[in-house]
Amino acid sequence: MSLSSRGTVCATAFAACVAKIALAIPAVLNGLFQRDLATTSAQLTWISDAFLVPVALFELASGVLGDLFGRKRLLIAGSLLLTLGELVCVCTPGASAGTDVRVAVLWTGQAIAGVGAAVLFPTSLAMVAAATHSTRARAHGIAVWSAALATGGFVSPLLGGLVARFNWAGIPATAWKWAFLAVVVLALTCAAVALTAQNSSAPAGRSLDWPGQITLTIALLALLLAIIQGSTSGWRNSWVVTGFLVFAVFAPLFVLVEHRAPAPLPRLALYRNRAFAVNAAVTLIGMFSFLGTVSATSIRLSAIQKFSPLKTAVAFVLLLGFTLALLPLTERAIAHYQPKWALGGGFLLMGAGDLWISTQSAASLSIWPIVAPLAPVGIGFAFALSGVTAVAVNSVPGHLAGMASGSTNQLRDFGFTLGPAVVSAIALGGAAAQIQDRLAGDPTLRSALDAFERTPSQLPTGARATAEAAVRTVRSGPLGANAIPANPLKDVAFHALDHAYSIA
Repeated sequence: MSLSSRGTVCATAFAACVAKIALAIPAVLNGLFQRDLATTSAQLTWISDAFLVPVALFELASGVLGDLFGRKRLLIAGSLLLTLGELVCVCTPGASAGTDVRVAVLWTGQAIAGVGAAVLFPTSLAMVAAATHSTRARAHGIAVWSAALATGGFVSPLLGGLVARFNWAGIPATAWKWAFLAVVVLALTCAAVALTAQNSSAPAGRSLDWPGQITLTIALLALLLAIIQGSTSGWRNSWVVTGFLVFAVFAPLFVLVEHRAPAPLPRLALYRNRAFAVNAAVTLIGMFSFLGTVSATSIRLSAIQKFSPLKTAVAFVLLLGFTLALLPLTERAIAHYQPKWALGGGFLLMGAGDLWISTQSAASLSIWPIVAPLAPVGIGFAFALSGVTAVAVNSVPGHLAGMASGSTNQLRDFGFTLGPAVVSAIALGGAAAQIQDRLAGDPTLRSALDAFERTPSQLPTGARATAEAAVRTVRSGPLGANAIPANPLKDVAFHALDHAYSIA
């Protein structure tokens, strides 16, 4: 591999790492978000999904833009967008602005940062494919890129855990802002490093496909909104049902539009390639499973068991650190053996680890029962991530590398987006149902909750607002009921969440 190619691989690996840090950093901060912002369960879920949704929506378009206007320019632009979004998160106002306003600002920042990451993920992978010209060099480049992606995943919670120990303006609960400020510095560094990369493009036969982008955006956004809101609003809610109906209409419409488009976002003929098509399905399902595991682990440790961000980070080192540690082995595997062995073996290990985790109760209030089960999940992910990436870029002609990387990244990150959404829908919906069943069958608990809700009216004006906020938090869902120590639903919510997340 030439010196310029090595420089490009390093620059793109750093970009993928920084984008992954930004994506993963909220996971370790869920407990702080809940304490500082007094979020409902749905609001807490959307802090992460506000970033993930634009990633899933715009990666295909980013692949096209890179092919048309040059991937180096796009890498710099994506880094600057990521910087802007993280700055907006840092500027989230204080408690006097109210929960809804503060959460809305945080969502906005996360969404802008998500657009930046949607540019960085496919652009960086396409640049690796364009800068490597032999099977061995490409295997090395893909392994480095995959390892950088995973490195961002486990550096992120460590970074979040360390910086969250500092107070922001002397207020411990707002320490999470330091984590976003750290990402601002990294994103600016990423923009500078991107200046050293080789430029590449593949404009032949490519153009912006607005009908395809619009129909795809509507379809995926409707599906994600329906899944995320269904857990709190109910699956029969008119907005939730409408979301599923809109998806059912626009998903086939997207396929129809792309069949007729002169320059489609994804060339549907790619999916006639058996290796690429199977890889696409495996990528979607497998990445859904992995980030579902990450999301459930994050909620279990930070919001249910209330461990510190730094202690929670231990789990993420196990989940994602193996990809870096096993880099020489995964590189050799994808260079010398059929990727199906890495894919199949990797996902079997992930499934075994998840099954093991589901048997470990959160009631022990210790991180150690899930440490051993997380190891096979992390090892499996190391092989699976390199495998799906290698198949995607090696099973198509070189001039379609940008399209293939965009399609693969979108499928991976759509799976990433669905993972937390579906896991939260299953777990929070199940926990809420258990709490309601317990209330219906326990008159004593019902009376205690009624007495708790009458408390604000019996307090002096100065203390009333705090008590009313506590009542709203308890009523906001299972996570809210588990967050306030002195309330009748605390133990009920804890055990309901423990059981529901094990099922999820």
